[in-house]
Amino acid sequence: MNRKELAKYIDHTNLKPTATEKDIITLCEEANEYGFASVCVNPRYVEVAKHHLNEMESKVKVACVIGFPLGENAQEMKAMEAVFAAQAGADELDMVISISAVKNKDYEYVYEEVKRVVDCTNIPVKAIIEICKLTDEEIVKACEVCMDAGVKFVKTSTGFAESGATQEAVKLMADTVAGVCEVKASGGIKTLENMYDMICAGATRIGTSSGVSIMNEFDSKKSKN
Repeated sequence: MNRKELAKYIDHTNLKPTATEKDIITLCEEANEYGFASVCVNPRYVEVAKHHLNEMESKVKVACVIGFPLGENAQEMKAMEAVFAAQAGADELDMVISISAVKNKDYEYVYEEVKRVVDCTNIPVKAIIEICKLTDEEIVKACEVCMDAGVKFVKTSTGFAESGATQEAVKLMADTVAGVCEVKASGGIKTLENMYDMICAGATRIGTSSGVSIMNEFDSKKSKN
């Protein structure tokens, strides 16, 4: 895999509650410089990110989180948040599903809330299922329901729970969706080795706040070969 191909896997992420506008501008500049797939930001910063990427005539997309980080607000609110994000310039939506609904085995609710967000915009949706909260059986069922609702990706984690992506869960998710949708791995991916592990397991997108250091690690290893 060459440098450009590697960079295209990365959603360059800053979802910290302490992130400043300057931090988001830096995020956009880094994403543009390295050629990342997107910047992933909170709703209030979608317009800022879009504006600065447009100023740079960048091809980097803006991804916005929905129902973040717990996923427990009402589905109507998630839909409203999705519409707001779209109007502000978001190109992709990373939506946290209701984990309590999965635990209740209320998969009809999960389908309805995801479908509502998918249908209210024309923007690709990544459904975050927070794997550390779920059993393997629940991971499989959540992936199946989200896939049926029309998501572009199923995603491992918010990065705000007690743990994030694992190779085992990514492989389970990839096997479950079987190419009908894609898998995004996120949470705890900080090194080039971490990233390669997730790609080998079946991830086609990587969410990380360590994109720059991962690319620098790649460059360093290439220069030594």
